[in-house]
Amino acid sequence: MPVDDPSRPLGPSTRSVHLTEQVDPTTRSVIPPIAANAAFAYPDVETWREVALGRATGHIYARNSNPTTDRFEAKVAALEGAAAATSFTTGMAAISTTLFALLSPGQRAVTVNDAYGGTYLLFTEHLPRFGVECEVVDTDDADALDAAIARGCDLLYLESPTNPAMKVLDLARHAERAHEVGATVVVDNTFATPINQQPLALGADLVLHSATKFLGGHGDVLGGVVAGSEELIHRVYAYREIIGTGLDAQAAAQFLRSLKTLGLRIERQNANAFAVARHLEGHPKVARVVYPGLESHPQHAVAAAQMSGFGGMLAFELVGGDPAVNQLLPRLEHAYLAANLGQVETIVGPPSTTSHVELSDDERRAAGIPDGLVRYSAGIEDAQDLIADLDRALDAVDA
Repeated sequence: MPVDDPSRPLGPSTRSVHLTEQVDPTTRSVIPPIAANAAFAYPDVETWREVALGRATGHIYARNSNPTTDRFEAKVAALEGAAAATSFTTGMAAISTTLFALLSPGQRAVTVNDAYGGTYLLFTEHLPRFGVECEVVDTDDADALDAAIARGCDLLYLESPTNPAMKVLDLARHAERAHEVGATVVVDNTFATPINQQPLALGADLVLHSATKFLGGHGDVLGGVVAGSEELIHRVYAYREIIGTGLDAQAAAQFLRSLKTLGLRIERQNANAFAVARHLEGHPKVARVVYPGLESHPQHAVAAAQMSGFGGMLAFELVGGDPAVNQLLPRLEHAYLAANLGQVETIVGPPSTTSHVELSDDERRAAGIPDGLVRYSAGIEDAQDLIADLDRALDAVDA
């Protein structure tokens, strides 16, 4: 089983294919069998009890653990450089379970205002109902974020790049400030993936993903995962076990399959997104393009310092606002209008129907999301075809 060796560092695709993988000792299968069962049987009560009490290794009930989900969690932990990981039915299950596992009434959490819409609602509506004080800070104001942390913080939640505005936060800077006041730092790494960014190496305590997106990559399975230290993952796992948000074995097997091509897919999606962003930046019907790899991006220097690739996501704002968006999107031939991202197919949509559908128009504008913004998730198609497709559609948009 290959491991990370600093003297012989592995490339991203080699890591994606081989980390934690081993031939199944029972069947000699290269692909591990799926443990598609609810419960695990034991020859006697005493052996069963030892496993149930955690004094011996094994599995009892699939809501708690399963050999296939264990393999998926180990793979993500290895890719993120973490000691442990635990997995969930969806990305929002990963986010909400983690927050409720780590926060108690009377504690204080800090986050930024243009995180994913569902995350934003957790901090503005749901956590406060349980007595957690939440401060939501302007993502563009790094000093204000540090000041909010200094006023007292038990948990700092960051997302970088943000969904959908593609803003980049200085993870090392803010993690350092958070640790000065004893806070736990959680980073949503969905957009960047472990191929492009390693939040734990930058000071985060936990890193999480909507695995449905780039980790799955094919739009056919839902899931979430969080990785970090043994102690923190155990706390999250213990809560996940009780509320029943754990991933099932069939989904875990699909993720294991998809992770083997993660490095390859991300390499292509990085290149496609960069090519599309550079092309659109000069288009007369595009007011602005937001992509961390462009020098015009306000946090380009931060992105270049903390990311090894700039990702498969970009956003662009059309000159004609929302009416122009409504004209453009149906005319695209090589992009699906859908509420997902990170797939091998290009996916597009406005935040009002995707990331921030739960928010009102005023709330979206307050978060810095204009009506004419389009979220564009580059697939693995040929870049020249994606660019030609956009040009054809833009030509039909009223000036």
